[in-house]
Amino acid sequence: MKLDLKEDWGLLSRRAAIFYIVFTVVNLITFILLLTQTDAGLIPPLIYFVFWQVAIWVYYMFRYKKKDQISGGEWIDAAMFAIIAATLIRTFFIEAYQIPTSSMEKSLLRGDFLFVSKMNYGARVPMTPISFPFVHQKMPGGKGKAYSEALKLPYYRLPGFQSIKNNDIVVFNYPGEDDFPVDKKTNYIKRCIAIPGDTLRVVNGRVFLNSDKNAVAVHGQMSYQVLTSTVLDRRTLEEIDISEYGFNQNSGSYEMWMTKQNKEDLAKVPGVVEIIPLIDQPNSYPEIFPHKPEYLKWSRDNYGPIYVPKRGDVLKLDSITMWTYKDLIEKYEGNNYRIVNGKATIDGNEITEYDVKMDYYFMMGDNRHRSADSRYWGFVPEDHIVGKALFIWMSIEQDGIYGNRHKPIYERIRWRRLFNRIH
Repeated sequence: MKLDLKEDWGLLSRRAAIFYIVFTVVNLITFILLLTQTDAGLIPPLIYFVFWQVAIWVYYMFRYKKKDQISGGEWIDAAMFAIIAATLIRTFFIEAYQIPTSSMEKSLLRGDFLFVSKMNYGARVPMTPISFPFVHQKMPGGKGKAYSEALKLPYYRLPGFQSIKNNDIVVFNYPGEDDFPVDKKTNYIKRCIAIPGDTLRVVNGRVFLNSDKNAVAVHGQMSYQVLTSTVLDRRTLEEIDISEYGFNQNSGSYEMWMTKQNKEDLAKVPGVVEIIPLIDQPNSYPEIFPHKPEYLKWSRDNYGPIYVPKRGDVLKLDSITMWTYKDLIEKYEGNNYRIVNGKATIDGNEITEYDVKMDYYFMMGDNRHRSADSRYWGFVPEDHIVGKALFIWMSIEQDGIYGNRHKPIYERIRWRRLFNRIH
């Protein structure tokens, strides 16, 4: 393919030329920001800049010089356009996700398909930009990584429209996963209960922030023991939208995960004798973050107080906080942090305080007793934030969710949830 930039530029349509100019300006600004606002050095941002300039240019040259000269040119052109456009849109603007678990019920249901905005909090520049299109961690078929770490960029986020607020529903990369680069970790979705600078505590399942009671999500669920005088009909439970329950043979009672409205509706069902909240009292639970039950008698329902650090904080490290902020100092901010003989050290030197470099968040699922969240693995660093959940564009009930009763696909579409705003 002959290279004559002046002649080749003349082949572009006016729309294509304008797009390439605008794209070049945005790409150049991103390059300058990475160069001046991070410790990336020159080479990685330059490679990233050149790659995208060349990718768009090669696409245009194929479209205007080769498409009509080869068999299947239209299909190749369409595929190239789809890959480039989808990659840019998914990285910097908006991306589709599916809810696979019940951890956010009843706010988000299994089978909800939603759009997540990358722009609201600011799009994160890819940290591992060399990756296979349309997949996240593994190649199709699950064999081999879908990305390369040959080129890595430091964390940088473009300016956004807003900051994360209390009770926002946020998509983020799971911090407890160490097998992947940050931006390739598994995507989680939870409600942001506490933002940087907040102090959080949970008392008997009720969340308090900074000494004030925090409104629990309208559709949030808790678990209950349900005593009955008869077997409950599964269709009755379906009618009042209770999908998560089981019968305990030992106690002769049901365990159900319900919203406040579910609980009120269930109390009216004939045969229901008593509904008892299941609350974990303070005790030694090694699975609860920060995994030091010998110091902190916390549970999922009685937790904290715990302070959520913000950038610029100076954390005082004592016998408890040196463990609470261990992952923050060591894993998320990349220090050689060790606790030796009850003393916190970095590079072998004892420290009694630490300057925080990033903002952190505390996430919880609305389905409080069926959610692996910050109560189990701690804070979410700002560089793990993916985007803000906007709205549901499709919702399909999982087959057999109500008492293993199967339905045809057209009966499982939740029409009332389509295009619902997420809040």
